[in-house]
Amino acid sequence: MNNALDALHQATLAVASRGDLDEVLQKIVDVACDLLGAQFAALGVPNDKNLLDAFIYSGISAKDVALMDHLPKGLGLLGAIMIERQTIRVSNISADARSIGFPTHHPAMQSFLGVPIIGDGEILGNLYLCNKQETIEFSADDEELAVMFATHAAVAIQNARLDEEIQRLAVLDERTRIGMDLHDGIIQSIYGVGLLLENTRFSLEDGPEEALELVDQSIVGLNDTIRDIRNFILDLRPSRYDGDLTAGINRLAQEFQANSMVDLELKLPLKEIKNLPPKIGRTIFLAVQNGLANVARHAKATQAKVSVTREPTRLTVKIEDNGVGFDLSKRNVTVGHGLNNMQVRADELGGDLNIMSELGEGTIIELTLPM
Repeated sequence: MNNALDALHQATLAVASRGDLDEVLQKIVDVACDLLGAQFAALGVPNDKNLLDAFIYSGISAKDVALMDHLPKGLGLLGAIMIERQTIRVSNISADARSIGFPTHHPAMQSFLGVPIIGDGEILGNLYLCNKQETIEFSADDEELAVMFATHAAVAIQNARLDEEIQRLAVLDERTRIGMDLHDGIIQSIYGVGLLLENTRFSLEDGPEEALELVDQSIVGLNDTIRDIRNFILDLRPSRYDGDLTAGINRLAQEFQANSMVDLELKLPLKEIKNLPPKIGRTIFLAVQNGLANVARHAKATQAKVSVTREPTRLTVKIEDNGVGFDLSKRNVTVGHGLNNMQVRADELGGDLNIMSELGEGTIIELTLPM
């Protein structure tokens, strides 16, 4: 029994790792097949009509599945598990009164163990195991092990569902933010240029000088809008950190200058930041990324500077600009989520985040991390 519990522990660890729902379901099936010594395993996800919306399998090749006229739909013994919400263990599927046979070209199956996966009173799925390999049928110990594994599988499925819901809400929140930014900034700018061009058409009748002045204003307005769009794209397409901090910050600097037209100075101690712990390197990269995005979108600066300094017990990242600055008491409204994200990452590593800014005096963001 100790060996079985150790195998259960390893199986639980395998399915506990985070991933999307489809990955988690497939992992549960593959792990259960090995854990219980079955030739075939499957997991069915039922709907409110006690039929299967999804059927994930293991031990059957895609070629063999393609020969079948359809996958199991949740009838027979599979349906009985959903209706009775109980574990079913039989030595011969065909001999059971609840069996209704198999789809055409379905692999031959004899012994069967089916377990409902229940979380918070809801059937999240049903785990099916067929053809015990070492013996003729599944034992009572196998059933007990499968029930325990199903409990852990339920937690894994609920976590995956929660992750997907969080991601969905994050996307909705981001869409709302993007829509507000477009409406309040870029769309209003384009609308203003359109009004100028309409006035230009009427001014042509009064004299070319006034019309030319309005055209010049329109060109300036369009150039400003193009700049805003480039800055907006910079914020929507953040670079990914691949482990090389120097290369990553240089890449951020190139993208920043190409999109913002702000003069940027970098001061990086190449040797001192070459072999930083991964968490510290990633935190520094994301801090620079968020800081430069804020400069591009909000600062209206002409110059910016990013510097990294390392001392024996700490490392400091400083992002400075000569822009318009902002009221620190209104920072959540003014600069969005970027600074808050920096604060969270600093707290996770036991660091400090200091922000210095005044209206018309630019901004300094200083992140200090313990080494």
